Amino acid sequence: MKVILREDVPKLGTAGSIVKVAPGFARNFLIPRAYAIPATANNLRAFEHERSVLEARRAKRQKEAEGIRAKLERTSCSISKKVGEQDKLFGAVTTHDIEKAFAAEGFQIDKKDILLAEPIKALGVYTVPIRVFDEVVANTKVWVVKE
Repeated sequence: MKVILREDVPKLGTAGSIVKVAPGFARNFLIPRAYAIPATANNLRAFEHERSVLEARRAKRQKEAEGIRAKLERTSCSISKKVGEQDKLFGAVTTHDIEKAFAAEGFQIDKKDILLAEPIKALGVYTVPIRVFDEVVANTKVWVVKE
């Protein structure tokens, strides 16, 4: 079944694109939540105007994301953890820990947007990429120090 996306859907497409999905996925998830509408001839004509509105909204969000990225790159956070002999961490610093540290700094970051390849297991300074918006990624500094 072909549908027109009204909003960005992760791993499916961006707002305004026409995608082919399983009928049950469209019927049970996308259409009831107003993420998409069926791609009929009437809907395609009606959606052309809405597409320009969506593109303007997307451009505005992109510009806001650039500002947030600049603020994030100027900010660094410090996470204190217990260490044992030879300065080895008990456990690891995960995306959840980084999310809480940036929340204390005043940033609302979802842990899914923290692009940490693997948990941090040693003391030091690390550069952590954070996805702000689609292709906008901020590289922030995270200091892991002794408690």
